[in-house]
Amino acid sequence: MGIASVIFILLVAAASWLFARNIMRVRRNILLGKDVIINDRRSERWAVMARVALGQSKMVVRPVAGFLHIIVYAGFVIINIEVLEIIIDGIFGTHRVLSFLGGFYDFLIGSFEWLALGVWVACAIFLVRRYIIKLKRFMMKELDGWPRTDATLILCTEIALMSAFLLMNAADVTLQNMGAEHYVEAGAYPISGPLASLLGLSTASSSTLILIERVCWWFHIIGILAFLNYLPYSKHLHILLAFPNTWYSKLGPKTEVANMERVTGEVKSMLDPGIAPPEMAAPRQVAGHEVTDRFGAKDVFDLSWKSLMDAYSCTECGRCTSECPANITGKLLSPRKIMMDTRDRLEEVGRTIDTKGKWEDDGKSLHTRITEEELWACTTCNACTQACPVNIDPVNIIMEMRRYLVMEESRTRPALTSMFNNVENNGAPWAFGPDKRLDWTQQ
Repeated sequence: MGIASVIFILLVAAASWLFARNIMRVRRNILLGKDVIINDRRSERWAVMARVALGQSKMVVRPVAGFLHIIVYAGFVIINIEVLEIIIDGIFGTHRVLSFLGGFYDFLIGSFEWLALGVWVACAIFLVRRYIIKLKRFMMKELDGWPRTDATLILCTEIALMSAFLLMNAADVTLQNMGAEHYVEAGAYPISGPLASLLGLSTASSSTLILIERVCWWFHIIGILAFLNYLPYSKHLHILLAFPNTWYSKLGPKTEVANMERVTGEVKSMLDPGIAPPEMAAPRQVAGHEVTDRFGAKDVFDLSWKSLMDAYSCTECGRCTSECPANITGKLLSPRKIMMDTRDRLEEVGRTIDTKGKWEDDGKSLHTRITEEELWACTTCNACTQACPVNIDPVNIIMEMRRYLVMEESRTRPALTSMFNNVENNGAPWAFGPDKRLDWTQQ
């Protein structure tokens, strides 16, 4: 085993350990939310996951973006089959170890090259849509700063990785044609073959070609490992979380708002004295901190783990916001921002836990980031959930935060305050008593 193989093994081991640690950190943050049990209608859940996450059914609603995304998605999944060969070659110092597959190997390499070209072109078009065409949903204020940089980094990284892959193959096939030692004749090169001719690689020396091939080989594998460890810090974590997030999708009516068991119990006990009022839930321990049960959500601890998974699954594509009637009419609400703010607050809480070993109140909450104006602009139509490619439910977070404002802080819109007072005093939302309800019949 040579020094290159030792370095390769250490690199893969370190990257794998770091990725596992980062994923466990994300898992820890998600589980800071309230526990909910979601395991009903399993066959239907598998079907939803297969259709939405695997089949990309909601992406193709917008054909151009959907088609391009499918190319990138397929390329990401299929081309990375090649990583298996890279790992074997890296460990044992071999070269194209799977070439014994013969014609099937030629088919694989040829397919990888066409996909690599497709991914390259798709990512270039995505950059054009963002920075030349400037689609409205990519120019909104919530994407200023890191979110826009994050998207650009990913697209440029994909282009760089695909370029390295094709250049590596171009040097490789040229070395094969030269009969260079160690470079076995294997594979089909429908893209890198012409690329080698275009770049004039046939006139380069074998030592130069070997240097190009090796540099691109190392760049490709290091790039993949770096990308893997970048995912937990990026919106592109949806590559992994899209599958569980769609499996745990809300299967009931999208506009149905879940009742709070405590409130339901109180109402039942008021209507039937024989029913005992519900007991207050005992505080739960979260990251060394005692969290009391609230009406609605003040902070991320008061949301369900599913809502927190939604936040981490957000692709920041903006389809939710572009379909939101409140946003379209000029109101402040952006469902995408709701999810981004929730994730940012969750990350902020996680960093505090990592630094101090437990959670200590920092005087902030979700309401520090999300304003009342945003919350009350929502019509609960669920257009955002319908549009989301991974079935995220921003409305649930909005409703829980509204509940907190109304039931814990007694803060509502003036029109709602009037309605609440009328319901309390008159048993109806109108400003007249029960004795006058039939007066309209006398007119």
